[in-house]
Amino acid sequence: MPRAANTTEAAGHSTPAEAAVADTGIGGRSLATAAHETLEELIVTLQLPPGSLWSEEALSERIGIGRTPVREAIKRLQANDLLHILPRQGLMIAEIDQHEQIRIVEFRRVLELFVSVRAARRALAEERESFSGMADAIEVSAASRNVLAYLRQVFAVNAAVARAARNPLAARTIASVHALSRRFYFKYSADLNNLEQVAGLHAARARAIAGGDEHAAERTAAALMDVIETYTRDIFSRTLR
Repeated sequence: MPRAANTTEAAGHSTPAEAAVADTGIGGRSLATAAHETLEELIVTLQLPPGSLWSEEALSERIGIGRTPVREAIKRLQANDLLHILPRQGLMIAEIDQHEQIRIVEFRRVLELFVSVRAARRALAEERESFSGMADAIEVSAASRNVLAYLRQVFAVNAAVARAARNPLAARTIASVHALSRRFYFKYSADLNNLEQVAGLHAARARAIAGGDEHAAERTAAALMDVIETYTRDIFSRTLR
C-alpha cells in the first residue's frame, strides 16, 4: 500500500511522543497513549491527509512506536471518527465534512458549558494554579502566530478542563469532539485569521476556572462557542457557492 509523504520531518515539527519512544511514555503515560496523541496530532495537522490510506505497519514506522500500542491507538481514533478501518484495504483517514462539523459544534456547545462550569466549581488548588499558566501560554502562542503551538496549548487546556469537571463520561465524549474541531480549525485557520480572538477566549475561560468563577466560566465558554459556530457556518456557506 502506498504511503503518504512524510511531512513531519520536512516541516521540522516534533510530535508529543517522539521524546518518549525510548521509554514507556511521557509523564507516566503508556506508549498506547503516546501513540494515540501523536497520531491524532498528525491527523489534526493534516500530515496524515484526509482520505489517505495507511497500514498499521506504516503508521507504526511513521511515529517510531511498536505495532501493539499503535493498534490500541487506532481503535481510539476509529471510535473518535478520525479514521476508518476498511476491510482488506487498510486504514483511511476520515474526510472533513463541513456539514457534519456544524452538528459537532452544536453538540460541543452543550458539553463546553457543562465542563466549564463544573471545572470552575470542582478544580483542585493545584489545577487552578495551572490554569493561569495555561492561559498565558495560549496567548503567547497566538501572539507568535504559531498555529501548531496554539493547538497544542488548546489540547492541554481542554483536557485539563475536562479532567477538572470530574465527570469521566463527559471527558471521554468531549475529547473526540475537540480533536475533530482542532483539525477543522487547522485546515481553515489561514482563511479565518482570528487566532488571537479565539486564543483570548480560551485564556479568559481558563482564568475564570482558575478563579472559581462559575458564571464567568459559563459566559466565556458561550462566547467561545459563538465564535466557533459563526466561523464553522461561514466555512460551510463558502463550500456551497
